[in-house]
Amino acid sequence: MAAPMTTSFAISHAIMKNSISILSFFLLLSPLFAMANTLSGAENTEGLKYDLFPEILKEEAVARLNELGKVSDANGYLERTFQSPASIRAGNLLRAWMEDAGLKTWVDQMGNVHGRAEGINPSEKALLIGSHLDTVIDAGFFDGSLGIICAISALKALNSSGRLGKLRRPVEVIAFSDEEGVRFQSTFLGSAAIAGILPVSALQVHDKNGVTVQGALRASSIETAEENLLQLTYEPESVWGYVEVHIEQGPVLENVGLPLGSVKGIAGQTRLKVTVRGTQGHAGTVPMNMRQDPMVAAAELIVFLESLCKQPDYYLSYDGQCASSTVESLAGSLVCTVGEISTWPSASNVIPGQVTFTIDVRAMDDTGREAIIYEFSNRLYHMCDRRSVFCSVERKHDANAVVCDPGLSTQLKSASYTALKRITGEDPGDVPVLMSGAGHDAMAMSHLTKVGMLFVRCRGGISHSPAEHVLDDDVWAAGMAVLAFLETLL
Repeated sequence: MAAPMTTSFAISHAIMKNSISILSFFLLLSPLFAMANTLSGAENTEGLKYDLFPEILKEEAVARLNELGKVSDANGYLERTFQSPASIRAGNLLRAWMEDAGLKTWVDQMGNVHGRAEGINPSEKALLIGSHLDTVIDAGFFDGSLGIICAISALKALNSSGRLGKLRRPVEVIAFSDEEGVRFQSTFLGSAAIAGILPVSALQVHDKNGVTVQGALRASSIETAEENLLQLTYEPESVWGYVEVHIEQGPVLENVGLPLGSVKGIAGQTRLKVTVRGTQGHAGTVPMNMRQDPMVAAAELIVFLESLCKQPDYYLSYDGQCASSTVESLAGSLVCTVGEISTWPSASNVIPGQVTFTIDVRAMDDTGREAIIYEFSNRLYHMCDRRSVFCSVERKHDANAVVCDPGLSTQLKSASYTALKRITGEDPGDVPVLMSGAGHDAMAMSHLTKVGMLFVRCRGGISHSPAEHVLDDDVWAAGMAVLAFLETLL
């Protein structure tokens, strides 16, 4: 009986030695497994693993932003205006990416590109997520495009993990056809149509070449009549809310060292077109004291506008146009800009007969903004009379200040915190809450439903410029924040 016992002991000893060797092998590999987890996922405090989707939310998203940034109507710089050839190409590209994310897509009668996931309850009120695909002239790659790409990427991440169909309500991404208003000097054409605040007369507004909005759509094979425009409007009962991700276009987030911030409100905005008409003449033969020169009159008006907007308390308090609280509120938010000047005829040896320029006035206080416009218009007519020129002021765009929905803002702030903690593995601290001085599609959409916005850090606060830049990791953080927000709908 001794031999079998010895054999049994030898076998047990061999198994034990092999088990120790295997255990040692896995202990040696454990740091590598930890590194892999860091790259592809993270754990929360309860030990649940999250996939960070860097290949979708970061690498692919950044590549798509760069690809979209090259879709331009101009050589050497980025320009995409309403229904231009580049705008159509960009829309087709976005539509393909939406379909790649598992969304049903279509283009409406205002050229907006839609992608929708129905979820498990198609009849529920839908969450809309959007931004604009048009650009200013000589634009950067991120204004507008970032919000669309982040939304598509977040939905693709859900789809890749088998969760897109589990959303409790429909989610729809909208790439709005026009927000900047470059071509027709009328902003929010796309979102205003969806929100039901675009007048049918907008179809007959024309660009510098005499092409109307309706004509531009027809050139893209989109027939839009008055009845089509009314059919575009979403019913408030069908929409749960609207969320927009956008670059900050300011320096606050960079200063505090965080990539994301929740937005609590958007400044009101008015755009004016000022026309000054004088007497055209020869630059060498008309005496200085006999001239009716619209150029110098326009220059005086522009310099006065600067003084008015730098010191509103002096002018408005002096004339008693506003309560002291209104004047005080303007001191922190009022900005006025002359962005475009044109003359006719434009020649070095001719006194022009006409000068036109644009004015952009923004402030968080709507009453104060109106007071500034009133004061400027009042002084304009006095100055023009003194110089014997004719002046007129035309309102091209008005949008009241918008307060973001507190509930949505809190959810977006929480989603931002979650995203940053997942990516870094550390407590990011308090997510900033900011005001927006720039106009956004959320302003138009606020007429339809509650709105919330998320800002993303941009280098130097620079926007509307080729120097506009967002870090790759910040693109990732923005996409992760949208994903974290969507996960609350599962």
